[in-house]
Amino acid sequence: MTYQSKIIEADTMIGTQPHWGGIEAESVARMRLQNRFRTGLDIARYTARIMREDMAAYDRDPANYTQSLGCWHGFIGQQKMISIKKHFGTTKGRYLYLSGWMVAALRSEFGPLPDQSMHEKTSVPALIEELYTFLRQADARELGMMFRELDKAREAGDEMEAKRLEHAIDTYETHVVPIVADIDAGFGNAEATYLLAKKFIEAGACCIQIENQVSDEKQCGHQDGKVTVPHEDFIAKIRAVRYAFMELGVDEGLIVARTDSLGAGLTKQIAFTREAGDIGDQYNAFLDCEEVDAAAIGHGDVLISRDGKLMKPKRLPSNLYQFRPGTGEDRCVLDCIHALENGADLLWIETEKPHIGQIGGMVSRIREVIPHAKLVYNNSPSFNWTLNFRQQVFDAWDAEGKDVSAYERARLMSIDYDGTALADEADERIRTFQKDAAREAGIFHHLITLPTYHTAALSTDNLAKEYFGEAGMLGYVKGVQRQEIRQGIACVKHQNMAGSDIGDDHKEYFAGEAALKAGGAHNTMNQFAA
Repeated sequence: MTYQSKIIEADTMIGTQPHWGGIEAESVARMRLQNRFRTGLDIARYTARIMREDMAAYDRDPANYTQSLGCWHGFIGQQKMISIKKHFGTTKGRYLYLSGWMVAALRSEFGPLPDQSMHEKTSVPALIEELYTFLRQADARELGMMFRELDKAREAGDEMEAKRLEHAIDTYETHVVPIVADIDAGFGNAEATYLLAKKFIEAGACCIQIENQVSDEKQCGHQDGKVTVPHEDFIAKIRAVRYAFMELGVDEGLIVARTDSLGAGLTKQIAFTREAGDIGDQYNAFLDCEEVDAAAIGHGDVLISRDGKLMKPKRLPSNLYQFRPGTGEDRCVLDCIHALENGADLLWIETEKPHIGQIGGMVSRIREVIPHAKLVYNNSPSFNWTLNFRQQVFDAWDAEGKDVSAYERARLMSIDYDGTALADEADERIRTFQKDAAREAGIFHHLITLPTYHTAALSTDNLAKEYFGEAGMLGYVKGVQRQEIRQGIACVKHQNMAGSDIGDDHKEYFAGEAALKAGGAHNTMNQFAA
């Protein structure tokens, strides 16, 4: 529906109410356009369609991979999308990531916590709602500025400019994009997972990421001590999320099944098995066992039978069972296949390093069974990207017979190697990592989980060093405000960003000429007009 047709629609409705004096049809149309998403479910349905279309585009051509950055506050997410629209003209292929790690570290009422699912479970859907509140406000702000420009064009009698602006309003691209939201291991059993998933979806999430760790033993994917659950336990949680999507009418909602098996050598349970080769038996086949004689069974031993033999799984004092060393990749592949066969849409394999060959090798095996298997991949700040890629180049050169005697492999992070041919090649591999991995390793969506945690710390450190040091106020002016002005950062007009002009528009709608508006000649924000 066009801008003019929305005005006509509002005018028709107002015309049926003779006592609604002073309600202007164009003002109603503008407010409706500024708030096109009425509920979180509206957002979830809209963004799910976007992700489905993007997945189909990727299947046609892996160059159509998508990306996101993790955001721990609505303002951060808003500024990210405003920046993307400013620099690239479109939000296509760019999402938001909601990291459980950052919620634990930054959004818990307990204060900073490790990524172990100890934060309040409702804090995650609350952040989803907050992110979309800020994205919707970005729409309202940008459209409001367009409406003001339209009014100026009309006042100046510039009909061509007015038509151009009306077309721009009709084709306006929202800041609202998909969020890949981290539900950890579901914060409990399948029922708890289902209830929390509904909160995610009602807040606007179209894509929920869930991992196969034990809820009450959950660890960050890049730390030790991870404990996985049998396939059927994880599949029950995948089904719980799918039921939540379908109950709420978000039939295209997406599930990302994350496996931590590559780095998890422990399980809390021996899987239930009905017959040889079933899903439980496949899980148990990876247990580290030793054959025992029935006459040598110790007090309290737990035993399983395998191929007619009596086996004792290795059990730790923590009552956890150990997998055989070197089985991580095989377990990851099996995890992924079972997840995709039971309702998941995308995969997440948590790896210990960003190595395309390693990732691609697993994806190739998965695709032998599920041809269109696709990954969401964590371009994690837990990786030392510089060291990893310099070592990868070193190893490649060494294997090719090149002279690497000028480099010490263990010291490649050193500044001494900056600017060398090896460092330059490593940086080029980092630059093209996402494109290369999308093509060679089946990665549909690249994300950085914690980037804005690190950028906030870095920028604050730089400002504190300057402002509280010899630079004083120049530390802020030169390092922040002057850069905002010269780079066209919208936030330099912080009153406008916080909604002051939107409020003025509403005051005028509500009170007409009697409105006491903030954006007058004496508003210091006008200093940034030049």
